[in-house]
Amino acid sequence: MQQVIFSQIPIEEFRTLISETVSKEIQKISISTPPPETEFITRNETSKILGVSLPTLNEWTKQGVVIGYRIGTRVRYKKCEIMGAVKQVQTLKYRRGD
Repeated sequence: MQQVIFSQIPIEEFRTLISETVSKEIQKISISTPPPETEFITRNETSKILGVSLPTLNEWTKQGVVIGYRIGTRVRYKKCEIMGAVKQVQTLKYRRGD
């Protein structure tokens, strides 16, 4: 660790230097904060949102249409991904009508 002795620096300049250093360190910390936790939903909830049966949802998961996550012995889906898939389907539906 380096030691620096300030003997001829004005107090206001010293305060400014400390303030700038602290602000930079706070920015580093706030940038590296983890994203909020993802909400997982069940197969039943997912099938209702997508408007498909459970066997269809199972096939879509196997084909990679929607991504399922195994948590223990259960399969869950990320709600944000399912909602994104619904938006993609809706925009595709309207594009085909043109």
